[in-house]
Amino acid sequence: MEATTRRLGYLPAPVARLATSPQLLDGFLKISAIFESTTLDPLSREVVIMTIATRNGCHVCVAMHTAKLTALGADAGLIAALREPVAVPLSDARLEAVRRFTLEVVAASGAVDDATLRRFLAHGHTPQNALEVVLGIGAYTMSTLANRMTGAPLDEQLAPFAWVE
Repeated sequence: MEATTRRLGYLPAPVARLATSPQLLDGFLKISAIFESTTLDPLSREVVIMTIATRNGCHVCVAMHTAKLTALGADAGLIAALREPVAVPLSDARLEAVRRFTLEVVAASGAVDDATLRRFLAHGHTPQNALEVVLGIGAYTMSTLANRMTGAPLDEQLAPFAWVE
């Protein structure tokens, strides 16, 4: 929690609530850091995260990652599309392939067919990227479910990025 506080300048309420289970918090912080080190580019990683966050209805994650996308200089249209509770096709075909693949992996519980994998790979992604999407799904399924279960509130620092499902 100290590292999170140093990095962000405050302790987010969701992190404090996850700390009710030190193992869950430790696991999430480790797996999300590992996800950040993957070969997926930062925007692709954020597409995975936002796809899971909106799918699972986590207002905290959507706000947090809207802020991150904004800091990355992401296009306003991309951010708006990712915040839609019902998947809206993204204008960037490569990022849309990530979004679609993420949803298909979840829907198929990982058992995607060859055609689905080929469509993902056809946009310049690799088999390694496909497995990295699974890593991101795992990390952010963990946090979105925990945030919802604990009723994590939105910190005032994220109020400008608030999201209502």
